[in-house]
Amino acid sequence: MADDERGPDQVSEPGPQAGHFLPGGAGDRPETPTADTPRTALTPADAVNRRQLGLGKARPLDAQGDPSLKKAAPLPTDPGQQGFGAPPAAPLAGAPVTPLRGGRQFGGPRPVGWHTTSTRTGVPQFASEPPELKSPRRFSRPLVGLISALALILVSGGAVASYKLIDSFDSTVANPLTQPTVKPSTDSPQPILPDPTVTKTVEGIPDAVRLQKNELYKLGKMASMNCALPKVKPDSQANVLRFYQAMLPCLAETWEPLVLKAGYPFRQPKLVLYSKGLKGGCGAGLPDYSYYCPADETITMQWALKAKYYKQSPVTAVNLLVTMAHEYSHHVQQLTNILISSDSQAGWAKNKPLELEWSRRLELQADCLGAVFLSANRKTLQLTGQRLEFWRYGSKNGGDELDPKKDRDHGSRKNSEYWQTRGFSTADPASCNTYAASSARVS
Repeated sequence: MADDERGPDQVSEPGPQAGHFLPGGAGDRPETPTADTPRTALTPADAVNRRQLGLGKARPLDAQGDPSLKKAAPLPTDPGQQGFGAPPAAPLAGAPVTPLRGGRQFGGPRPVGWHTTSTRTGVPQFASEPPELKSPRRFSRPLVGLISALALILVSGGAVASYKLIDSFDSTVANPLTQPTVKPSTDSPQPILPDPTVTKTVEGIPDAVRLQKNELYKLGKMASMNCALPKVKPDSQANVLRFYQAMLPCLAETWEPLVLKAGYPFRQPKLVLYSKGLKGGCGAGLPDYSYYCPADETITMQWALKAKYYKQSPVTAVNLLVTMAHEYSHHVQQLTNILISSDSQAGWAKNKPLELEWSRRLELQADCLGAVFLSANRKTLQLTGQRLEFWRYGSKNGGDELDPKKDRDHGSRKNSEYWQTRGFSTADPASCNTYAASSARVS
């Protein structure tokens, strides 16, 4: 319907005009036309403003229609990409799970952040009234004066002391001999130190000297200590041990004077009986052999065969005397450095036969020294009559030939008899110098 055809009751409301809310613009006009205010036509300026402020024709929101609009980037599809604050990616199937570390907090998690209850006490955190300020402490005038006077005295004293120190330093530098540098001592004069000692390296004694010219060979005949035959029947393990223990004190009394005169310290060896699983300084032994170990200076004695033979014939107790005297002679060789030099020469041997020869010299000397001890105490040991005959029989029937599979390390039957008879007939250690004998005599 045209505006001219509308009646007074059919007047339509005009829309907001350009500059509607500006002073002097269309807003000053009455919002609703009335009979007293007739509707007027738009002015040319209003038409221009209306055209400039209009929204224009609506356009579809299409990226293809408007090249200025950019297409939104798609969401990331790579499982490895994570956005800010995103949870970590789930582990692969079958991958090992890293265990959590750290201790458990007792009492649950600790509250943190703004919701944490304040731990302050007393004055509230935010008060409406400012805190009361205390007036500064003031000192009385007399106290201030006293402190000032003390400070002045300290400064003056320091200046005087510094001046005296500088003055004394200047005089000492000008004439350093006028001031003593060491305070004289009031004590007694110090003793005069002796001349510095000079350390001299003593050359070692060659093995040949220890073995062939040992001081043990220069002491003469062994004195008798009246060693008595032990009053023990060696028919059991305990009794065999008691028999050997009864011989130890007299062996020490017989050999100690000779070892000391030869210039060596003396010490008593240890004594044990062989038992299964026994391991000493030289390892495990054999049940059928007695032996001496220089590593811990221990004599290990066999007992089972000794007790068995004694039950068959009591005269076989002579075997215990001979065996104990032989092993104790190895201890004498240890004390006089004969054993260590002999083993050293055996270690330097170029072949096995020469090494076994050094072993035979050592063992045959122990046979001879054992016979020296038995000879010196033959009466008190009751080596007479049947016992003496048994000893002679044993000296003739010993040797490496008894066991063809055994190494020739102790000496032949002939040489064993020779050295035992030599020591028993002389009772002198000098007759036991097997290291000065020919190779044939120690075969």
